[in-house]
Amino acid sequence: MKYSRLTKEQFEELHKEFINFLATQSITADEWATMKAKKPVLAEQELDVFSDLIWEGVLSNARYFENISEQQMNLFYAKESSMSLLVVKILKNNINIMTVEGFTWLKQNLTSDYVEIFTASKDYLNEPNSDKFKLIKEGAYISEGDLFRAVKSIV
Repeated sequence: MKYSRLTKEQFEELHKEFINFLATQSITADEWATMKAKKPVLAEQELDVFSDLIWEGVLSNARYFENISEQQMNLFYAKESSMSLLVVKILKNNINIMTVEGFTWLKQNLTSDYVEIFTASKDYLNEPNSDKFKLIKEGAYISEGDLFRAVKSIV
């Protein structure tokens, strides 16, 4: 398995897509039920293949990722051969940018001495989707890129 198996909730959300996937494998509903009961290892393999296909599609289309903690934002932009990173670090102890008040403070003080902004760029170590998936496993989530673009316009 290249990525990780989808959760039960994700499989439920993608129920129709999974049925279509089984159909492309020429597996009927009855055959699927039999496979789960009599060949669970094979059924698990089908779940894994489907999960990887879904992850591959999602990751191929994902361009922006965010990993935000109380005093730091890591904002990523995935380009074709490299990834750009913007780090926004709060140097004032009593500010939590995960709250409305803290985020408002950040917007008003983005260019102050209490905020450091770093930039970096790095070529992919493996294939781009593997590096993107690693970000997700480390706590990042896919975004529309609004924060990245806003901070980038200031830098």
